[in-house]
Amino acid sequence: MRNETYLLSSAQPLTEAYIHRTDSRLEAIYGYHAGAEQDWDRRLKRLEESGGVRAEAAKLSEALRAYNERAGASSPEVSASINALAEGAPVVIGGQQAGLWTGPLLVIHKAVSIIAAAKSAGEQLGRKVVPVFWIAGEDHDWDEANHAYLISAEQELRKLAASRPDGARTSVSRTRISAEQWEQLLTELEQTLPHSEFKPALLDELRSMTEQAGSLSDMFAMILSRLFGAHGLVLMDADDPGVRRLEAPMFARLIERNDELEQAYRAQAERVKQLGYTLQADVTPGSSNLFLFDDQDSGGERLLLHKRDGLFRDRKEQVGLTEAELQRIAAEHPERLSNNVLTRPLMQDYLFPVLAAVLGPGEIAYWALTGEAFKALGMEMPILVPRMSYTMIEGTVAKHMDKYGLSFADVMERFEERRKEWLKEQDGLSIEQRFAEAGEVFATLYKPLLELAAGVQPSLAKLGDTNLQKIMEQIHYMGSKTVDAFNKQFEASTRQLDRIQLSLKPQGKPQERVLNMTAYWNRYQTAWLDKLLEAPYSRTGGHQIVYL
Repeated sequence: MRNETYLLSSAQPLTEAYIHRTDSRLEAIYGYHAGAEQDWDRRLKRLEESGGVRAEAAKLSEALRAYNERAGASSPEVSASINALAEGAPVVIGGQQAGLWTGPLLVIHKAVSIIAAAKSAGEQLGRKVVPVFWIAGEDHDWDEANHAYLISAEQELRKLAASRPDGARTSVSRTRISAEQWEQLLTELEQTLPHSEFKPALLDELRSMTEQAGSLSDMFAMILSRLFGAHGLVLMDADDPGVRRLEAPMFARLIERNDELEQAYRAQAERVKQLGYTLQADVTPGSSNLFLFDDQDSGGERLLLHKRDGLFRDRKEQVGLTEAELQRIAAEHPERLSNNVLTRPLMQDYLFPVLAAVLGPGEIAYWALTGEAFKALGMEMPILVPRMSYTMIEGTVAKHMDKYGLSFADVMERFEERRKEWLKEQDGLSIEQRFAEAGEVFATLYKPLLELAAGVQPSLAKLGDTNLQKIMEQIHYMGSKTVDAFNKQFEASTRQLDRIQLSLKPQGKPQERVLNMTAYWNRYQTAWLDKLLEAPYSRTGGHQIVYL
């Protein structure tokens, strides 16, 4: 199998410094390092010593089994993973917000990374390590979750999106999708995907899933189950009522120690800033870092709580709760509570014996804010593992890259420059050069005439300069139109170059941040996924170019 490595910068200085260990001061921030083999042994020992402070493994496994069965995860590998969880097996965990048809490819990359990291850790430690995918169904940002980008048969990038149903601004998992809306979304997908031998079967599978899916999160879980069930990936929706009930004691601690946790986040944020790094998550004074669904209805609005005048309030002051009242909700209706980005790592570590968390670049940066909060609760940040990143290059695209002498770096770093160079090389008529020379000759011949006119009447000097400028602009314009006309002879080549860019760097971004996996499933069934799973893996992340 053909693979190449490419250094794809994350644009996160803090993350880059952590991954490459270029700033020793960060050791005190993160504690462990994914690339240090001894840290995996050290973290496992810590987990074995602190088992009594987490949720009961048997009850968690029971809730996860019920959820995974609803998501269609019936494989023996998933069942074995859940059995291992019940017996206290450590986990490698990572997650993402649910997206339409799984959203951008980076979601798939994270799942692949979780599975590879768990396998790698298990081989080193000589015991079962369970891969877990945390679906952030509690998030309520519909516009982040509701769409997928695909390249159509006409080689156009199209955005397929689900409009938000009427009702409260609640979590994605509680936002219901009707059968009619699913059918509409499937129709749009069918119209966008190019024809292929695998297309009918793909659409049939997805249509079967929509018959059971009440939300984007449900559909997201079913697709992940289909793709990764054979690899033992256990799924968890953060908004699942069965899991929420197990979180009640931790919510009680987060409420009781809220002021202390707030101080821990603020102190750590100041520490990160003093080290010269930009904060990647808001640390707002007075924030509880907890959300409340404003009623017990499953469609209640999700409200961020702040502390003011001795009460927990939302921004619009629709609710105002004392600590005792909030504690009562935690005990009796924990499904009404929800974490934000700063408390979610703590809750995750309470539920699972987290050996390592697989994170994207932005996540690694904002996890730096949580270290003191872990310590405040007698916990410890797990090993942070950068997820792997991939670019898939289809055979036709690779052939076109070879045809035009383009490397992957050319496409990612200097594509427009290389495109112009190629077209210029085809110009045997030297059009740009000849028009430029003509302009120079004209200016040389015309300037003495302008001087003559100014000598006759000085006021004509300004008019002459303007006249010269307009004529030169017209010569340049005619040259540009001639170049355009010449380049039209290469429209087929231009389309091929456009396809390269659209496939590898759509919207000027890495492929993984834009394109959806259904395009590859449509053309290659799941062979594309097998190649990602077989690609070289590194605990410190990296970018692999995978040729399909």
